[in-house]
Amino acid sequence: MSEPFDPPEEAAPTGSPLLEGALDTLVQRIRERVAPESDDDDLLELFEELRRRAGSLGVRERSGEVDDFGMDPEFLRAAEPLLELLRTRWWSVEVDGAEGIPREGPVLYVANRSGLLPWDGLMLAGEVARQRGAEAQDRPRFLIADWLITLPWVQPALARLGGVRACRENAERLLSTGRSVVAFPEGAKGATKVYRERYRVQRFGRGGVVRLALELGVPMVPVGIVGAEETHPILFKVERAVRPLGLPFVPVTPTFPLLGPLGLVPLPSQWRICFGEPIDPAELAADLAENEIGVARLNEELRQEIQRRVQVGLSRRVGAFG
Repeated sequence: MSEPFDPPEEAAPTGSPLLEGALDTLVQRIRERVAPESDDDDLLELFEELRRRAGSLGVRERSGEVDDFGMDPEFLRAAEPLLELLRTRWWSVEVDGAEGIPREGPVLYVANRSGLLPWDGLMLAGEVARQRGAEAQDRPRFLIADWLITLPWVQPALARLGGVRACRENAERLLSTGRSVVAFPEGAKGATKVYRERYRVQRFGRGGVVRLALELGVPMVPVGIVGAEETHPILFKVERAVRPLGLPFVPVTPTFPLLGPLGLVPLPSQWRICFGEPIDPAELAADLAENEIGVARLNEELRQEIQRRVQVGLSRRVGAFG
């Protein structure tokens, strides 16, 4: 368990006024609606703790250990108490099949895309690091979509936490230099599903993930993530009206845009991360990477295995929100 992060008094941060105001408002609304009917103050205490942690996040200077993709171990260590709070108390993440994770060497973790924001990548990378006892610089890098890269207030923080733009060149460079990668082959199709289509793993592209693993001889681990699709459940999408603004769509969730910035706070869903058995390229045909039909077949088998992992997680979860 990480020690609480308390910045020195002489550098006491003010944090993000927008996030601070949103959390203050949310605390007040919960107090008005919940406290009169219950003596349980755990939820209120948790929001107060989240507000305190968020206020101290991102105020340190960039460290000298930043790697060629922008990951900053010092920033990651500062964020770890907040991520741990989300993992253990807000989402109560449970894990299945972690004993099968390879303990050394680069690994390509292939998971279902769960939700608009990359909470799934952060949680999965953190879980792998815990299981492998990895140092911050050896933490798996999670691939993020192009549209997140275009948001100036998101991209720098994601890069410092281990997020990398999703493209073959970046994934190949990471794996070939001994670093593990978390990939989401569903791409935007998975991230932008409406709530009624949740946990239906969408078709993977043309097998780029599979071909990369075969060419580099890197094991693939299928992973099913349950819970992230409820953090920001998309009821429907507004598309035509926002295209003049350069946006593909604006999601409408139970809290956004109705509650404004407050709607960006993820909902406290219950999570399960289910690891499957590693797929070792050494056990497959040597020329499979050059066989289009073989790659397509393995690509579909991988998708189906992730769907099975998702179903296992859903069957073992008590409820979406506990």
